[in-house]
Amino acid sequence: MKKFALFLLFHLLCLTAYCQLQSGPMLGYADMREVMIWAQTKEAARVRIQYWEQGKTGPKLTTPEVRTQAETAYTARFLADRLQPGKRYQYEVIVNDKPVALAYPLSFQTQTLWQWRTDPPAFTFAIGSCTYINEEPYDRPGTPYGGGAEIFKAIQAKKPNFMVWTGDNTYLREIDWNTRNGVLHRYTHTRSVRELQPLLASTHHYAIWDDHDFGPNDADRGYWLKPVTREAFRMFWGNPNYIFEDAVTGTFTWNDCQFFLLDDRSFKTPNHLQTGDRTLLGQKQFDWLIDALSYSQATFKFVVIGGQVINPAAIFENYATYGEERDRLIKAITDGKIPGVLFITGDRHHSIMHKLDRPGTYPLYDLTISPLTSGPAKAQDQELALPTVVPNTYLSERNFATLEVSGPQKERTLTIRAFDAKGAERWTQVLRAADLR
Repeated sequence: MKKFALFLLFHLLCLTAYCQLQSGPMLGYADMREVMIWAQTKEAARVRIQYWEQGKTGPKLTTPEVRTQAETAYTARFLADRLQPGKRYQYEVIVNDKPVALAYPLSFQTQTLWQWRTDPPAFTFAIGSCTYINEEPYDRPGTPYGGGAEIFKAIQAKKPNFMVWTGDNTYLREIDWNTRNGVLHRYTHTRSVRELQPLLASTHHYAIWDDHDFGPNDADRGYWLKPVTREAFRMFWGNPNYIFEDAVTGTFTWNDCQFFLLDDRSFKTPNHLQTGDRTLLGQKQFDWLIDALSYSQATFKFVVIGGQVINPAAIFENYATYGEERDRLIKAITDGKIPGVLFITGDRHHSIMHKLDRPGTYPLYDLTISPLTSGPAKAQDQELALPTVVPNTYLSERNFATLEVSGPQKERTLTIRAFDAKGAERWTQVLRAADLR
C-alpha cells in the first residue's frame, strides 16, 4: 500500500510538471559532439534536461538549469554537450526538480564520424512549408484557412533524421503585426499544437522563414517590426548559426550534404519600388551564398529559400519577379562550375518540381513542397504548361516530402517522395549525384 501511494505521488508530481510545459521539448540542431534542445513553459520555472546513452545504465548527464522568463516567452534552450558521435540518447525534461511525464518517447541522435572511415551513412529528412493554425477570434471571417494537423503524425511516422521547415512556419495576422506581444503570442500558439508535440520531441528541426513568419503578406525589408520577428524566430528555432546579425541566414551539414538556409525577406526590395536596383537576397547574402557553395565539398548542396527559384513565371513572389538577380545567381553557379546544387522551396500552397536545363552542364532542380496545414492553392495554368515542370510532380493538396540520401560515397542517390496529409505516397523522383556534376 505504501509503495502504491508513493507511485501515485510520483506520477502526480510528474503530471504537475507536464502541466507547466506550454510546448516542446523540441530537438534543434544535432552535430557529432552536441545537440540543442528547446522547451517552453507556461510560467516562470526552473528547467533542465537530463540525458543518457540509450541502452546504458550509468549516471545521467544534465544540462545547466535555465529559469524561463516572461521576457522570452518562457522559452529555453539547452545544450547537451557531453556526447559521442553516432550515438542515440534518451532524455527527459526536469521542471522545478520534477521530471515531466510525456506519452511519447524522448530521444535524440548525434551525427556519425564517418570521414576517412566509411562511406557516409544513409539518412532521410522531411520538408514542408506553410503551417496555418486556426485561432477563431483572430482569424478572418469565413471558412477556416487551416486544418489537417494529422499531417504532423504522418511526418513522424516516416522517422526522418531531421526536418527542414521551409517558411511560413507560422502565420502572423493583423492583430500580431505591430507588437512584440502579438508576435510572441502567434509563435507560441502555433508551436503549442497538440498533434505537433511528438514530432518536435523525436526529430531534429531546422528552419528558414518567409513572409508570414517574418511579417505581413509579401513583407519586405521595409517592415517596421522585423527586428522583433527576427528575435522571435531565433527564440523559437534551434538552428546552429546565423551568418548575419540582421538576418536569419545560416548553414549546416548532415553527413556528406550541406544545407544553405537563406533569408528572402530581410534584404528584399519592395515589390512595387520603381527606383534603384531590385534585390531579393541583398548583395552581402548573395556573395556569401556563392562563396559558401564554391567552398563546399558536399555531395548535394541544398539551397533552401522561401520562394521558387527555377519557375520562370514572373508571378506572385517567384524569384523570376527579380529576374536580373535570379539570372545573376544562375550564371554564378554555372560560371563557377559548382556541382550538386538543388533548390528546396515552399510558399505556393501546392507542390511541384521544376528542372532548368543548362547547356554544357547539369540541370538545376527546384523542389517546391507546400502546404502543411494552410489552405491549398492551385498553380496557374500558364505555370503548369512550362517546359521546366517535371511531369507528375504537381500536387494541390496538403502534403510533405521526404528526401533520402543513400549509396556509396561515389554513387550517392537522392530519392524524393511526396506524401499526402495522411502519409500516402503520391509521387517519387530519383536523382543521382553523378548527374549533378
